[in-house]
Formats: sequence, C-alpha cells, structure tokens
Amino acid sequence: MSTINKDHIVDESNRSETKLVEEEEEEEDLQKLLVPDVQNLPLIPPSAVETNFATYFALDFMKPAHDQYVYRHANGLCVIGLAPSHVAFKDEGGITAVDFNVGKSDRSGMKVTGKRKKNAQHFESNTALCKISTKNDSYIVRLTEKDTLLLSCQNLLIGSRSRLP
Repeated sequence: MSTINKDHIVDESNRSETKLVEEEEEEEDLQKLLVPDVQNLPLIPPSAVETNFATYFALDFMKPAHDQYVYRHANGLCVIGLAPSHVAFKDEGGITAVDFNVGKSDRSGMKVTGKRKKNAQHFESNTALCKISTKNDSYIVRLTEKDTLLLSCQNLLIGSRSRLP
C-alpha cells in the first residue's frame, strides 16, 4: 500500500521493514553494551583503586627521587603515599618506621568526628605530613596541595611488617 505525502510516494511496507531493521540494530548495540563479549574481558578485573580513584604523581624536582602519588576520589578524598620510585624503597632494609609526630602537633593522635569532620587538621601545601625512617636515613613526606587531614594510617605505626613494602 502506498500513500502520497507532499508530492512523495511512500511505500509503507518498506518503511516498516526499515523501522524493524533500525530497531534490531539498536537492540544489538544495547546488548553489546549490557553484556560484554567474554573474550574481550581482562583476565584480572580492575582493582577498586583503579576503578574509583584518579591517579596522580607528584614529582619532586627539588629533591630527586622523593616522588609521591595521590589517589583522588570523585568526592574529593585524597590518599597520599610514596611512589614506587621513592628513595626510601631503594634503601637497604626498606622502611623501618613511620612517625606522624612532625612539627607542632602529633598527627597520629588525631580523632575526627561527625559529618562536618570536627578536629580535622587543615594544612597548606608543602606542610610536613610524616617522617619515614629507613635503616640508614629518614625522609619527610610533604603535602602536595592545600588539604585537610582526616586520618593517618595507624597500622603503619604498629609495626606490622606485612603492611610495609
């Protein structure tokens, strides 16, 4: 059956066939998005850090090989650590101690509470965060940007050798 529409003859059977083809293509595209091909999946799924955090590296140009990483979550939370290229990992014996008692206050005894994070310490960039000790030397870890300290990792202070690289 054909209809006339503004000087065009439209074949309704062809239009319905093309509509069905378009719907099938959309369905296939949607299926590809929702159900991934098993052969294209990675052997090991991405970790929670890779999935939820953006990774940044803060290279220290003043002191070579004193590099840090920053994992930044979408909600603004940052996790700061030593990059694998840091000198402390290359010292013989590895890291022996982490001391959060740097500057005027002991950062390890800090207790943050509530929705508004009462008692959180506010720092400017380049503020000393902690002191890392190795068998031969010690290194100061500094903040890379203006931040608020919510938590310091107490497990490092307990001396659990399995938690230290």
